[in-house]
Amino acid sequence: MTDSSLLGVLRLLDESPTRTQRQVARELGMSLGKANYLLRALLTKGFVKVQNFSSSSNKRGYAYLLTPEGVA
Repeated sequence: MTDSSLLGVLRLLDESPTRTQRQVARELGMSLGKANYLLRALLTKGFVKVQNFSSSSNKRGYAYLLTPEGVA
């Protein structure tokens, strides 16, 4: 896991928090598994938090919100 990969994911999520893992993977030219791994690492480090759209009809819809640590 490289810092540039993590930074790329953070930048994409900052632009649009509702991007899916597939979109992140496609835009950064990586596998879906790597995108999932990087998002989990960012969650563990406290740079990103996940919010589920409970009122949405798409129950798999998530927003990846940057925390203050993630913005810094």
